Order: sequence, then C-alpha cells, then structure tokens
Amino acid sequence: MAKKSKGNRIQIILECTEHKSSGMPGTSRYVTQKNKKNTPARMELKKYNPILRKYTLHREIK
Repeated sequence: MAKKSKGNRIQIILECTEHKSSGMPGTSRYVTQKNKKNTPARMELKKYNPILRKYTLHREIK
C-alpha cells in the first residue's frame, strides 16, 4: 500500500533567476519539499548552478 500523505508537506521546484538573463541554453532546477503551513510564501534559496558555475538565487515556481 502507498504511504498516506499528512497534507502539510508539498513538493516544489526551484528555478534559477539569473540563468534566464544570461542567454545560455538550458535551465537550473532543483526539486525539494516544504511545509506549506510554516512557509506559505514562495521559497528563495541560494543553490549551485552548474551551467553558470556559481551559487545563484533559486526561486520557487508553480
């Protein structure tokens, strides 16, 4: 049987904000989870972008 979801944790996608303006092909995305009860706003984290080879701001997309 499948594990029953508790309802507060949801899966989100984080996308690089600097990559679109750089003009390089491809995108940098990360998949993670957040607790929507504790963090109702969109998440922003500094993550590594392997195409730009530096840490950049990644913002939640929906």
